[in-house]
Amino acid sequence: MPGPRDSGPHPAERPLRIAVIGGGPGGLYAAALLKRLRPEREITVWERNAPDTTFGFGVVLSDETLGGIEHADPVVYEALKAEFVRWDDIDIVHRGRTLTSGGHGFAALGRRRLLEILHQRCRALGVRLRFRTEAPPAAELATGYDLVIAADGVHSATRETHAQHFAPRITGHRCRYIWLAADFAFDSFRFEIAETEHGVMQLHGYPFSTDSSTVIVEMREEVWRAAGFDELDEQGSVDRCAKIFADALGNRPLRSNNSSWTVFRTVVNAHWSYGNTVLLGDAAHTAHFSIGSGTKLAVEDALALAACVEEQPTLPAALAAYELERRPVVESTQRAAAASLRWFEELALYLDQPPRQFAFNLLTRSRRVTHDNLRLRDPGFTDVVERDFPCPSGTPPMFTPFRLRGLELRNRVVVSPMDMYSAVDGLPGDFHLVHLGARALGGAGLVMTEMVCVSAEGRITPGCTGLYTPEQAAAWRRVTDFVHRQAPGTAIGVQLGHSGRKGSTKLMWEGIDEPLDDGNWPLAAASPLPYRPGVNQVPHALDRAGLTDIREQFAAAAWRAARCDFDLLELHCAHGYLLSGFLSPLTNQRTDAYGGSLANRLRFPLEVFDVLRGIWPAERPMTVRISATDWAPGGTTAEESVEIARAFAAHGADAIDVSTGQVVPDERPEFGRSYQTPYADRIRNTLGVPVIAVGAISSWDDVNSLLLAGRADLCALARPHLYDPHWTLHAAAEQGYSGPGAPWPAPYRAGSRRPPTGRTDAPRPRLTLK
Repeated sequence: MPGPRDSGPHPAERPLRIAVIGGGPGGLYAAALLKRLRPEREITVWERNAPDTTFGFGVVLSDETLGGIEHADPVVYEALKAEFVRWDDIDIVHRGRTLTSGGHGFAALGRRRLLEILHQRCRALGVRLRFRTEAPPAAELATGYDLVIAADGVHSATRETHAQHFAPRITGHRCRYIWLAADFAFDSFRFEIAETEHGVMQLHGYPFSTDSSTVIVEMREEVWRAAGFDELDEQGSVDRCAKIFADALGNRPLRSNNSSWTVFRTVVNAHWSYGNTVLLGDAAHTAHFSIGSGTKLAVEDALALAACVEEQPTLPAALAAYELERRPVVESTQRAAAASLRWFEELALYLDQPPRQFAFNLLTRSRRVTHDNLRLRDPGFTDVVERDFPCPSGTPPMFTPFRLRGLELRNRVVVSPMDMYSAVDGLPGDFHLVHLGARALGGAGLVMTEMVCVSAEGRITPGCTGLYTPEQAAAWRRVTDFVHRQAPGTAIGVQLGHSGRKGSTKLMWEGIDEPLDDGNWPLAAASPLPYRPGVNQVPHALDRAGLTDIREQFAAAAWRAARCDFDLLELHCAHGYLLSGFLSPLTNQRTDAYGGSLANRLRFPLEVFDVLRGIWPAERPMTVRISATDWAPGGTTAEESVEIARAFAAHGADAIDVSTGQVVPDERPEFGRSYQTPYADRIRNTLGVPVIAVGAISSWDDVNSLLLAGRADLCALARPHLYDPHWTLHAAAEQGYSGPGAPWPAPYRAGSRRPPTGRTDAPRPRLTLK
């Protein structure tokens, strides 16, 4: 290693001496770009392996990534372009049947060839490449170089040595996989499913040259052990995989490259830089191989880092800008990768789906490919999936009817329950009439009230509505009469609940979950645990008499709701309110028959449900909203949520409304688009019961995708209906649909087309001179 300059590194300036730890694609490309931008730079790359040593076989790059490479370094782009194999199709083999979807546009090349191209470019530019040489520790390099780029992979020694600064979080997952190759080229991206006596196994395969393909074999850990792979050596595993997937391989052998069975690890770092050391690629973040993102992310990191170093006046500013630019992109990719990873972990849930629905489900698993996007790529494939659904001709999936007991909903859109905090003494007023009436006129199949409280003490805030007095019932009847009269075909449902330990708080906009300054009422809960110790009131634990009283309050409210002519009743057992407080082990610490085991924790919510089901008219449906996870250690698990749903379905629930969280204040939700839908998906495809999916579903394309994939039966949207009360009608107009699933009210029909706007485009020039 060159010795430090007399003056030492100058991190406040654009770096001239740069050390790169790791000779993978990301590290090499960063070195090449930084050298190309400033030829006077002294850049050294350390790689502990030989130049031709690499793990894995093929690399897939997107058009977006290639476009960035083309603009940044045409020499590298042209070299890559000459090597790529391209294809458009994805083949999905499901129980002996091959389903093909086209128009996807892949480009791949061998990983070894990619490294050769980058080696050549680095040498041509004057970057020093030191192979078979362990890099000095990053801390040592940091004293002699202006910038240290740690591109040392998923097992980054730099990251682990300085873990207190980078704050990594590394999560292992439930599948084992092995990276292999075959000496022939698939003509598509191929997914093959093997249902063996030991469990489900899957093959991911794609070509990376005219005569070679990457083959990844993956399965759950318990399947891997049951099949005896844990006792086989490398060649034994290779031969066994070739035998299991002989049909896909045409009875050809597989080969390895120091291949071993691995558990994928998702890497997340709180910080990407420390002093003048920065993480890049897998050292900073990983995303599951099933969306083909590892090399793509590393190359894009290199592009962004080089650009930020060039654009920013100081190194600290450059490293901050690099992370600011890349982190949102990486987090979005990681969310998509996590959805894809979990889909494959739960693959066995979907095997009984009809073949085309299974294929559509697989293609849209990451939520990046959607119904509308897939229609653009392959309209013929999407058409047959829709016909299988079945969608009437010209009808988007969201506008197909759905029946719950004696209630037929004209479409699959639900206006989700949203607390408005606008009642006085529990009495819904003009605001509620206009709020719910407007959304009923807006075209949704089902409009839900906010949580309607069964007693004054069961309110969350003084502004919450109730159904515990005759006056409240009369006010609600005014709302249901309006909906049935002015929006015929729209159903309206009531959600009944009790706040439990989360009651006696301020209106949301005055201080969410903050206790009232005065006028507090006593709280009741499963256990005497305040929502936030030292802040919220300590509730009293309900005794037998208290449980009976609250059960009777629910019964009285249900009786009134039936006479108010609500079409559907939902029991609120989510979000940390009273019944949810019995279900979660974090909030139920009872030692009697209502605490301890899940069966005991279910006992009181089921008692309430049974009473309501006995009162509620038999032809009208009942649903139950649950929190499928508490997003907190020791809380309700995804597996328990399935058992909770199973219990309510066995007692007569017609659908499960699957939400998550809001049970404890220290939860850590994994926010993102449609982030709660995997829990609904799991319940639906495990139990076969209808589910309502909810949680950051924001577009009609998402709704169509979830329905066609069989992940949900109904989709509940909240914020989109606050933004646009006519969200459903506008979704129909934007899709060119005008059928019975979304009729416009007669007074509004003139607005069923988007109003014209001023012209914003200008005539194109007739001639362009270069």
